[in-house]
Amino acid sequence: MTKLKLGFAGVGRMGTPMVRRLIAAGHTVTVYDTNTVAVSELAGEGAGRAETPAELMGQTDVVLLSLPTPEIVHAVALGPDGLASGKGAKIVIDLSTTGPRTERQVAEGLKAAGITTVDCPVSGGVGGAEKGTLAMMVACEVSVMETVRPILEVLGKPIHVGAEPGMGQIIKVINNLMSVTALSIASEALVLGTKAGIDPDVLIEVINSGSGSSNATMTKIPKFVLTRSFDFGFSIGLSAKDIRLRLEESDALGVPMIVGGAVRQLLTVAKGDLGADADLTEIIKPIEDWAGVTVAGGKARG
Repeated sequence: MTKLKLGFAGVGRMGTPMVRRLIAAGHTVTVYDTNTVAVSELAGEGAGRAETPAELMGQTDVVLLSLPTPEIVHAVALGPDGLASGKGAKIVIDLSTTGPRTERQVAEGLKAAGITTVDCPVSGGVGGAEKGTLAMMVACEVSVMETVRPILEVLGKPIHVGAEPGMGQIIKVINNLMSVTALSIASEALVLGTKAGIDPDVLIEVINSGSGSSNATMTKIPKFVLTRSFDFGFSIGLSAKDIRLRLEESDALGVPMIVGGAVRQLLTVAKGDLGADADLTEIIKPIEDWAGVTVAGGKARG
């Protein structure tokens, strides 16, 4: 199969490793971002560069987006010099987390310009982007899925979840809510155990041998909290945005989210205390402050 010419808008912490994987797989990739340093770095590795989203469309067959907020996705897609005003690519793959309502609005705007949207949020963080192991929730027509599948398989495991834009977004924000909820309760539990005099390394070992285990206790806590490195690579601000999108959708559908509301409160406190750019795993710090303890593994304690 002849490889398609790809465009990529958004070369931040997630987008940059994805572009590198696509180049390594033999694709011709042109990038766009307002961060000219990031663009120049990838240009030095073989990527082309576009000055506007519209120019990106004109140079490519398929454009991928990896952008941080719904507002930026909307602006890049439908704003002045946006994707919809470009002539060339006919498929846009949105890897961002926008929430279903924004995704549907963007898809409608692009459709009016003759462009098909593939709703494809991803899960797996920076590590998954680097390794090509992202979980990819793909919503589009089956025929379009077969066109984009070879591209997506360079980045991770694409799962077709439905035909309508927004379906992937719903699954993504559900997944993110469950993930940050597990991290929140694990953080509270670690603080409680530490306050009671239990070695957090021992507590995590026991939890991971029993029914309380989760990705948070298996990975995030041991790697990024007990070590006190707090470099998971996803910010509290972006997590708060994802939870807001989930709760907005639940409100619209009339589904109560009691636990989700409590998690949003903790994120709001952590964001206020630490700033939006703080690492998500630092969500434990306000709980530590309230309890007057620090949760650290043996290696971090020296």
